[in-house]
Amino acid sequence: MDTSKLKECELFLFDMDGTLYLGDDVYPGARELMEALPSLGKRYIYLTNNSSRAGTDYITRLRRLGFPCEKENVFTSGMATGLYLNQRHPGASVYLAGTRAFYNELVSYGIRLVNDESGHTDAEDVDVVVQGFDTELVYEKLNLACHFLRRGAAFIAANPDWVCPMPHDEVLPDCGSICALLTASSGVKPTYIGKPNRNMIDVISEMTGIPNGKICAVGDRLYTDIAVAQNAGSVSVLVLSGETTPEMAAAAERQPDYTLPSVKELLEVLC
Repeated sequence: MDTSKLKECELFLFDMDGTLYLGDDVYPGARELMEALPSLGKRYIYLTNNSSRAGTDYITRLRRLGFPCEKENVFTSGMATGLYLNQRHPGASVYLAGTRAFYNELVSYGIRLVNDESGHTDAEDVDVVVQGFDTELVYEKLNLACHFLRRGAAFIAANPDWVCPMPHDEVLPDCGSICALLTASSGVKPTYIGKPNRNMIDVISEMTGIPNGKICAVGDRLYTDIAVAQNAGSVSVLVLSGETTPEMAAAAERQPDYTLPSVKELLEVLC
């Protein structure tokens, strides 16, 4: 295996659930990899499609699990959604169906939300409906989101993931599954912001000054983690520690640049 393209990367973007850990179980070699990257002259960012937590929540969680992490090391689909709304819908009235953490994230970007943290609103019309991975979902949010979409609101979603992996081979319905319900009831399809949208990497490239071709995305999902790298012209590393099985990887129409059993092998390659 020619690893030269991998070793030339200057910035590594790591998915978390299914890549570095699952639940509170850290994969072997994951902490060691993150600790070794700076000494190898590599920068890193924890990149997640999970909008249910704010960036600050991830700093706390990663440190609790023993990973090195500063503010500049985290970028979430919630943060990307805030940037997108300011760029494409400046000043728009927005109804958010998401967690309190996502609510506060968008508030920090100056987004004009019409609802409170629980999702309640008295507004009759809004410009944009934003859907996130809502682990605090109640029927009122779905009812209001459907109402606004049927009245012409634009539909923005933080990420397209169908499920969020959990320990013991369990999953949680993720943002993509919630959006499928809303599309079925409203007829409106969302614009997805998170991976595999290349915007996630383009924004990071602009922030760091590192060209896309010198950025490597590492993750366990072909349709998000790997696809975002392929869409952005970056290097991709698929790890088989999470959602993707060897059979799924072999059958993929677009193959990742590298496929490894886990991040432990990535550390061995880079060293």
